Amino acid sequence: MAPISSVVFDLGGVLIDWNPRHLYRRLFRGDEQAMEDFLQNICTSSWNEMLDAGQSFDEGVSLLQERHPEHRNLIAAYRDHWEEMIPGPIEGGPELLREVKETGVSVYALSNWSAETYPIAEKRFDFLGWFDDVVISGRLGIKKPDPAIFEYLMNRQDLRPDSTLFIDDSEVNVAAAERLGLATHHFRSIGALRSVLVRRGVLMDD
Repeated sequence: MAPISSVVFDLGGVLIDWNPRHLYRRLFRGDEQAMEDFLQNICTSSWNEMLDAGQSFDEGVSLLQERHPEHRNLIAAYRDHWEEMIPGPIEGGPELLREVKETGVSVYALSNWSAETYPIAEKRFDFLGWFDDVVISGRLGIKKPDPAIFEYLMNRQDLRPDSTLFIDDSEVNVAAAERLGLATHHFRSIGALRSVLVRRGVLMDD
């Protein structure tokens, strides 16, 4: 195996605790079933993916409100109270990112994220300024698992696939990176990620 010289992090679900349930649990007053029905049938993950791919929030919200006028206010909350979906970082995530960066390894972010809301996260989380480069899907109009977004970062930074470790909480995105020859880790916990970074020689074993 080639030594790892670059580490590429996903953001939501890896370093940042993003989840619409943080907002809608409050709006549905703890009614878990009603909340899940809404998120599975109205403000769905596939709808959010269109925002990540570059659709404006105003357009996305308006189209959804036309289809579901009875949920007009709840749909608008996805845009108007979006910040409540990111209460904080994944515990231990920023500290691990700092450790990796301090080794001299290059660190990058490659995230499916709306171009409209990413600046909110930048203001909230100082560690987003630690990356050597950040690629946001909403700014490009392409998103993971499209190989083009991986290739964009690789070409822009002249990264070798076999010496680049890609970390993501989505198995689909991890599989896409593997097909391009990147080393990968399917994120489940900070502890498991640390073990991989030690095994690949990025971090020293404590």
